[in-house]
Amino acid sequence: MKAMGSVGIIGTGSYLPEKVLTNADLEKMVDTNNEWIVSRTGIRERRIASDDQASSDLATEAGRQALRSAGIRAEDVDLIIVATVTPDMAFPATACLVQDQLGAKKAATFDLSAACTGFLYGIASASQFIQNGIYRYALVIGVDCLSKITDFTDRNTCILFGDGAGAAVLGPVEDGKGFRSFELGGDGSGGHLLKQPAGGSRIPATTESVQQHLHYISMNGREVFKFAVRVLGVSAEEALKKAGMTKEDIDFLIPHQANDRIIEAAVQRLGLSRDKVVVNLDRYGNMSSASIPVALDEAVRTGRIKKEDTLVLVGFGGGMTWGASVMKWTMDT
Repeated sequence: MKAMGSVGIIGTGSYLPEKVLTNADLEKMVDTNNEWIVSRTGIRERRIASDDQASSDLATEAGRQALRSAGIRAEDVDLIIVATVTPDMAFPATACLVQDQLGAKKAATFDLSAACTGFLYGIASASQFIQNGIYRYALVIGVDCLSKITDFTDRNTCILFGDGAGAAVLGPVEDGKGFRSFELGGDGSGGHLLKQPAGGSRIPATTESVQQHLHYISMNGREVFKFAVRVLGVSAEEALKKAGMTKEDIDFLIPHQANDRIIEAAVQRLGLSRDKVVVNLDRYGNMSSASIPVALDEAVRTGRIKKEDTLVLVGFGGGMTWGASVMKWTMDT
């Protein structure tokens, strides 16, 4: 296959579990209250996967929607990348399980771990396969079931996270449209600030590790907040610079949905009005790698995003990682 011209998103999809966990529900579980949660985070409720749902189940449903949106069959997909920190199991890759459930028999598959920045890393990776002519269509899915690794006795973290999956089909688009730039980064010196300590080769699962709650999310909230406020606006600006654009060119900013105060800091730095920012944090909380693609899919399905709009996707996550992408939207809504 010969090298392609421009590459972009040609279909989107998402899936949210049915169960809703409200702030009122959390008030019965830990020492917190709705007013405090909303004022500090902007979150009012989040979705929780059922006991028999795993990341591959959510990812498959989001993938089906994205394929339907793109108008292509599962058999046409050449590559599936699943960005997640909550795989069904250590191996095989969740992408392999999704491939089987979708019936995408010819697709190459792999998982990608970049925490909340995972979807951005995924589309940056997939776009190169298409740009270089190796593949034609790629399915990128951001999915996390963070409720499975959340300590619901820790009031500092249990208020933040929810479950969901968002997907995008990437393919060739009209020249000059689609992805205009990517900006990715990482700083491993901050890896200790946000992590799941046990379950890997460093601290294998033992009775003691379970009793010490080491298989749950551990986060230094204050330091993560400071990092996010600093990096979110900067990475968006760098991506715009690479694309030869300015803040004035932005039609919509789609940020990682972690905390409303973090989003507001980026909005202020970029000088945007809030009506140009896609936010669903109040309904879903922080869904890690799913947050950006779910917000994108909702904005597309509701007709908020129109063909020719300039979008900036930007996020940060554990690692620490960060990323941004500038794209010219090509789908009719």
